[in-house]
Amino acid sequence: MTPEQVTQRLTDRLGEGLLSTESAGEKRLYCTIDPKGVVDAADELFNGAGGRYVITAGTDDREKNDAYLVSHFFAFDDDDFYVTVHTRVPADDPRIQSITPTIPGAGWAERELQDLLGVEAVGHPDPRRLVLPDDWPQDVHPLRSDFTAQDKPDAVLDGTPKMKSAPEGSVMVPVGPYFPTQHEPEAFSVFVDGEVVVDSDYRGFYNHRGIEKLGSSDLTYNQIPFIAERICGICGFVHSCAYCMAVEEAAGIEVPRRADYIRTIFLELERLHSHMLWTGVAGHIIGFDTLFMQTWRMREPVMWLCEQLTGNRKTYGMNIVGGVRRDISRDDFPRIKKVLSDIEREWTALQEAVPGDSTLVGRLGNVGELTPEEARLLCSLGPVARASGLAMDVRVDHPYAAYDELEVEECVEGGCDTLARTFVRLRETPVAISVIRQCLEQMPEGEVRAEITEEIPPGLQGIAAVEAPRGESFHWVLTGEENRPERWRVRAPTYSNLQAINPMIVGDVLADVPIDIGSIDPCYSCTDRMAVIDRRSGEVRVVNTREL
Repeated sequence: MTPEQVTQRLTDRLGEGLLSTESAGEKRLYCTIDPKGVVDAADELFNGAGGRYVITAGTDDREKNDAYLVSHFFAFDDDDFYVTVHTRVPADDPRIQSITPTIPGAGWAERELQDLLGVEAVGHPDPRRLVLPDDWPQDVHPLRSDFTAQDKPDAVLDGTPKMKSAPEGSVMVPVGPYFPTQHEPEAFSVFVDGEVVVDSDYRGFYNHRGIEKLGSSDLTYNQIPFIAERICGICGFVHSCAYCMAVEEAAGIEVPRRADYIRTIFLELERLHSHMLWTGVAGHIIGFDTLFMQTWRMREPVMWLCEQLTGNRKTYGMNIVGGVRRDISRDDFPRIKKVLSDIEREWTALQEAVPGDSTLVGRLGNVGELTPEEARLLCSLGPVARASGLAMDVRVDHPYAAYDELEVEECVEGGCDTLARTFVRLRETPVAISVIRQCLEQMPEGEVRAEITEEIPPGLQGIAAVEAPRGESFHWVLTGEENRPERWRVRAPTYSNLQAINPMIVGDVLADVPIDIGSIDPCYSCTDRMAVIDRRSGEVRVVNTREL
């Protein structure tokens, strides 16, 4: 499939409903369509052409076009390009047909669109609130441009989310919002018949930090990377890197090749310590604390190495638009190689031991099952998708940074269960070591950042996708006035993977639910990024630069 072929398919399907198309190089296709054609376009891209749904973004475009801009993003992984479908919804009738009946994985994005921008997804099978509290005022939408830090809706008196009722013959068991195996507040309602799970419901978004709103209102392009890095405490470099890459693509900024290699090294160091962290947490969830202590001990040298290279164990502050803030000296190479060799030796022993451990295999095998078709329809990503047999890795499918010059093994398993997701992460850890070694061997000389002397003009778009330890992190930037974005959309992999929890846990016993949920390696903070709410006073605000 090529962008030209996609254009032809949309032309044949939509006719005059395809208003315009624009190519940005060979890997980006932007289409503008009539709102009436959005379902047909989504069906053609997802089911007809075999694309992968990524996310939906909403933008308040009333000042320019008296409309709301709704953007659906699709990836064509086999052919390395992305398609964006834009449509404008009239401001006086903010409704658009839902694509969720066609693409179940779009369900959350459309509910978020309703909450935060006030654009109704007509025909959505589950139109309940997702992000905002259920008693939030109906006509207050934080992503509209006229919503400011001074807006104070009526006090939110009851933050208890409205969950589904228990199916007949079952009872509800709450897992969260505070639960021993949940490290962040998220609410699962698990419905059981005896000990067997028959259904579930989910409400999260307890920690809203105003990051997208802040990035579209108060900060310049090179201030935002330091905020983007705080989207996630584990994958901070992923987000700051993806944001910078999106801006660089929009503005046509060429990043020095040495900076690409340095970014790749830190992306893989993040993958190393993240997979080690997850392996330990998984062991802890099932009561195998020896595994927890071993893997976290092994993780420490990686954290020390990051601190030696950047000054911080996490939140490195390395990425800026145009490259990286500081170099890696060749004097540091022996130290990096020593850490990698030590980890590789110990991890190899662990990797060989796990398949023979009857406790691990017994607890992790044949639970949390997710079929390949379920994974595709729900738009699962990363180890979750690869454990269900889907060959999907942005490093391979859409190479960025230095990955186009490196060998990266795509670790795919066919078990479709929690054990398979474990095996994927065990295999990916030595792959990360291999990639870092290749970077050290092939790193070119030169500058580490481009000199940017002019403001970035408004009206440009940039897309970036980075393979985080949990899967594809996706950032879209629409440039605006005064050298700051008009819209910045972030989609972390947990946002997609959480939607697969229900089919994973249905049919399992209640005791397996914590490790089933844990097997996606959830990072809830990555999804909680929109509004700052004081429930006692009802105050809603966006944090300004001086408060950071």
